[in-house]
Amino acid sequence: MRNNKQGEDSWAVVGGGLCGMVAALRLAESGKKVHLFEAANSLGGLARAWKVGGVVWDQHYHVTLLSDSFTLGLLRELNLESSMRWSVTRTGYYSEGALVSISNSWEYLKLPGLSLVDKARLAWTILYASKIRDASRLDQVAVEDWLRKHSGAKVLNRFWRPLLRAKLGDEVPRCSAAFLWATIRRLYAARESGLKVEKFGYLQGGYATLHEKLAAKLEQLNVDIHLGAPVASVASKEGMLRLQVKAQKDVWVNQAIVTLPPKQAAKICIDLSPAERKQLESVEYQGLLCASLLLKRPLADFYLTYLVEDNMPFTAVVEMTSMVDPVELDGFHLVYLPLYLSPSDPRFSMAEHEIQEMFVEGLKKIHPHFSSEDMRAFRLSRVAEVFPLPLLNSGEQDIPLFSSVEGLCFMNSAQIHNGTLNANETIALAEKSVQELV
Repeated sequence: MRNNKQGEDSWAVVGGGLCGMVAALRLAESGKKVHLFEAANSLGGLARAWKVGGVVWDQHYHVTLLSDSFTLGLLRELNLESSMRWSVTRTGYYSEGALVSISNSWEYLKLPGLSLVDKARLAWTILYASKIRDASRLDQVAVEDWLRKHSGAKVLNRFWRPLLRAKLGDEVPRCSAAFLWATIRRLYAARESGLKVEKFGYLQGGYATLHEKLAAKLEQLNVDIHLGAPVASVASKEGMLRLQVKAQKDVWVNQAIVTLPPKQAAKICIDLSPAERKQLESVEYQGLLCASLLLKRPLADFYLTYLVEDNMPFTAVVEMTSMVDPVELDGFHLVYLPLYLSPSDPRFSMAEHEIQEMFVEGLKKIHPHFSSEDMRAFRLSRVAEVFPLPLLNSGEQDIPLFSSVEGLCFMNSAQIHNGTLNANETIALAEKSVQELV
């Protein structure tokens, strides 16, 4: 006997992150009856909010660029565009024990550790990459080989390789140049014409503001939102799809979109062909440890500090309150310390107090004036699957939108090719995919 059987236009969206929420919104707007399932007790996925020292803000660092058309379009649609706050940011550079600013052309020319010729080749590489429109060929070129050709061996070793290792770990030799191209293109697009000034934005209240508005819109469209409801399986039966949901009755729908990472999708979609299952399980993801520090005083006036030095305990220093008004954080200063690594790396399983000690010591090295007494709170996020590794020829392993199971579709970050994982690309994926589906 089927429970909760729906009509012919019934859909399920598995995963309540930004991708799943936007997909549910567009389906509901097209007249579908939609169930949205989220295992956690709140919506938002990687962009959800949490509390650090009594202050609520984003669990991970996010920034909106002037070129993020899909994000800005959604904010406009939800009447949130006026809540965006824009500011010119500064960039730091830590190398050989020195922290310097590289926020304009003059400071760039004084970049330590590289000759004028090296700096010219570095600038050429960035400019050249920003002009490339079709990066499909770069998917077949190793990123180190491409950089060695355009920047030279010295710039590769002293500048690019430490940055690549910070994001990609030991997998750098296996990764394609398309990843670097996508990163450069997005950041370069953040600069206004003329003076080429970086201008970044944030939403007042953080992404929680967007999620609240989206949830309200979904409820207005009669989307059934199920929180704390992990889906155990999706199975094809009698021409429909049956979802087994923890602590709930089975839900029957005509079509379902699974927005979970590929390995998780393979686990719950039990009727996939062996080839489909193998393809999903073969996608490699990078993990993340991301610490949120609430401080009593600022570190520096840099939004982002690049760490071009080996053996640093984290990837970068992201000081959100160089952009976000501290008034929104009860007068405190919020700093993120990310570390990208494989989930199998021993550091991923370290106790939080050990990671805190390691991160605090690393921060003192960069900012000698920083003291543990300056820290109001420390909280660590662990995510085993943050973004798919941009491996060579990954475009040849495209995960299709439609599966071989009638009515079952996939929508996840592994389908974002030649891009970097950010809110704008996630929203774009959902918008374009649903448009094709309906």
